[in-house]
Amino acid sequence: MPLNVYLIFNGDCRDAVEFYGQVFGSEPRIMTYGEAPSNPEFPLPEEAKNLVMHAELMIEGSRVMFSDTFPGKPYVKGNNIELTIVSKDMDRIKSIFNQLKEGGNVEMDLQETFWSKAYGKLTDRFGIEWQVSHESEHAGS
Repeated sequence: MPLNVYLIFNGDCRDAVEFYGQVFGSEPRIMTYGEAPSNPEFPLPEEAKNLVMHAELMIEGSRVMFSDTFPGKPYVKGNNIELTIVSKDMDRIKSIFNQLKEGGNVEMDLQETFWSKAYGKLTDRFGIEWQVSHESEHAGS
């Protein structure tokens, strides 16, 4: 059974999912709170109708799930999760890193390290931390 990552946003989930869809060449599936069946016992606040209740995107073969936090629920941007992309395709690594860094903050620019021909670390414009690494043919040997 695979482990899936679920990322929570504070009103900008649709922008994030569409951005990641472009970066990774994947078509997102998005459902808003307003598209869910209504429940008269729990009326949906107007400000929630266009927020993302659930979205999915395939990123390099893994399903990543997203949503906006529900209005009124506390939201804290955290540094308790980092997403890591590892690929043997150097051009793909460079493309992903360069797209993710736009509007973000680069902690370590894409560069050769003792474990990778190209490794970089950044926080994208949505506050998500990423590690991008080239996997050599001898990784894990």
